[in-house]
Amino acid sequence: MERHCFNAQKTAEFLASHEKVSRVIFPGLPGDKYHALAEKYLPNGSCGVISFELEGGREAAVRFMDSLEMANICTHVAASKTMVLHPASHTHRQMNDEQLREAGVSPGMIRLSVGIEHIDDILADLEKALKNA
Repeated sequence: MERHCFNAQKTAEFLASHEKVSRVIFPGLPGDKYHALAEKYLPNGSCGVISFELEGGREAAVRFMDSLEMANICTHVAASKTMVLHPASHTHRQMNDEQLREAGVSPGMIRLSVGIEHIDDILADLEKALKNA
């Protein structure tokens, strides 16, 4: 769990500073609406799951997903391997864009379950995919 939390924190910080990412949802970041609660109840790290939104919407998300090499595209979360999914075309695929927005899922949202691989490998895979997004 320590490695999951460490990797997720570093990944969220990386994503939050990237110009192609418009929003990061992760309680370990100071701007997150649940940050104070995470610090209070989860002082050793919040979790390994991050949601983030890409500039460019659905098309950018598809290019991002297609460019990943290490991360598995999978609807499962919380495993030792880094996994990623695009909710708008996976778990919420039956919804149109208006319904997605109502459900809090933007067309460019990516859900990332950060694994326990070396953080440099995770960030390198994400950086390469973001260049193509």
